[in-house]
Amino acid sequence: MYTPELAPLAGSLLWSSLVALLPLVTIFVTLGVLRWKAHWAGLAALAVAMLVAALAYGMPVGLVGLSATEGLAFGLFPIMWIVLNAIWLYELTVRSGRFEDLRRVIDRISDDPRVQAIIIAFCFGGLLEALAGFGAPVAITGVMLMAIGFTAMRAATVVLIANTAPVAFGAIAIPIITAGNLTGIPYEHIGAIIGHQTPFLAAIVPLFLVFLVDGKRGVKQLWPLALVVGVVFGISQFVSSNVISVELTDIIASLAGLAAAVIMLQFWKPVGGQDALENMGRERARESTGTTDSSAQDAGAVATPPRTAVRLTSGRVFMALFPYLLVIVIFSASKLVPVLSSFLAATDVKVPWPGLDGKVFTAEGELAGSTVYSFQWLSSPGTLLLITGIVVAIVYRMSLRDAASVYLTQLVKLRYSILTVAAVLALAYVMNLSGQTITIGTWIAGTGAAFAFLSPILGWLGTAVTGSDTSANALFATLQQTAGEEAGLNPALLVAANTSGGVVGKMISPQNLTIAATAVGLLGQESAIFRKVIWWSLGMLAALCLLVGLQSTVLSWMIPTL
Repeated sequence: MYTPELAPLAGSLLWSSLVALLPLVTIFVTLGVLRWKAHWAGLAALAVAMLVAALAYGMPVGLVGLSATEGLAFGLFPIMWIVLNAIWLYELTVRSGRFEDLRRVIDRISDDPRVQAIIIAFCFGGLLEALAGFGAPVAITGVMLMAIGFTAMRAATVVLIANTAPVAFGAIAIPIITAGNLTGIPYEHIGAIIGHQTPFLAAIVPLFLVFLVDGKRGVKQLWPLALVVGVVFGISQFVSSNVISVELTDIIASLAGLAAAVIMLQFWKPVGGQDALENMGRERARESTGTTDSSAQDAGAVATPPRTAVRLTSGRVFMALFPYLLVIVIFSASKLVPVLSSFLAATDVKVPWPGLDGKVFTAEGELAGSTVYSFQWLSSPGTLLLITGIVVAIVYRMSLRDAASVYLTQLVKLRYSILTVAAVLALAYVMNLSGQTITIGTWIAGTGAAFAFLSPILGWLGTAVTGSDTSANALFATLQQTAGEEAGLNPALLVAANTSGGVVGKMISPQNLTIAATAVGLLGQESAIFRKVIWWSLGMLAALCLLVGLQSTVLSWMIPTL
């Protein structure tokens, strides 16, 4: 039996927290400073976490190892199961030749790469986050941007930053529902408060994407469209989360943002699209040849996929869109049709982890619930994507041999990604079950009234470690509630802030970095992507901290009441 101590080092919460932070420091330093490959960084951080658990917290070595194995299993299934099948689905469209038609369909809306970044990464990615989450949007939109001419690094950066706005309400609002179940606060109320926080980020994220694609010039030329899409998305999030449905918030917001883009482009055409396209081509040429000098400047037309004038019949358009329409149909049915969602949930198999379940308690003396592994063999988004892929292969008349060949090729390509994600999730489970995570959270929560300004940091940390806003709420929602009650702050505000903080932590999660790197063909360069996105993450986190702090004081009128 093991019950973690909050302050195992001489009773000092400060020193215990500093030691508990060592695994996180390890992963950030190895990725961001030493530029290690992600799987080595993940394994090093796991080793540090296991040493801290055994030596500083006194967790029995056997339980430390078993905690790591459960986390490893969770990393393999459902996380990498989702990623593998998402990338396989995309590769089927490439092998069949249908993706070329999809690119032409997108070009019909606009061939401006800045507009395409908004439509694909922000609007379509938001819809995928609403329906699936858990890395699928990053994997699918990353390869889509690559296929229409983006460089690998730019595609990875764009999709990671675009994936911030919808995360809180992702997977039919499962992070918010989880927080409500754990705290007893109605999840609709938590969602309504989040609807007063994340829309501010959503409103400006498309501007960030335009800047990433084409710098200051792009923002100057495209700000009307970027602002309209962002504001419509944000307002839709606010209205849906407060008036319509927390669960449907991202679906409504993504479709509204996409509709706003399409309608506006009928009346307003941005300038500079061809220049952006040529610049992107030159960048692709330099990336493919490994050169950065001016000799590569004239190779742009070669590097950018040619946009040939092919007549798109309604049948070809439908077949090009079919895989993604099918994803929407299958995922919507699985979440929104009560009979089907209940059936799928009933197929989940709960597995008490051998040797671990019933032997680990929380710091409050209750049995740890995370020692029961949920094997979602049918309800997992990964399985739904597999079913989608099988249907797509049949409709596209691909042979079993071709489809299986594509699958095995992707499995081999993902081998280091699988190792990375397994190591990171093992790290998360060791930190959680040994008590390291709750020590860090309790230390930060001890700041009293100032905690309102710091509360998003806990969600940011939790999501950065686990790669999941849902997991961050599972870690810290109850702690946020307790800290709020003790400090005289609104507990629901702090629980919501935990979810909102997790939104901007997802882009620096080693799990998501690996998914993005794998999707765009930059396996082993996760540290380079990390250095690209970390400052965006910290900047948005600072803005959220300020907003939540103000909402706890002078802007308290913004917070809806029960």
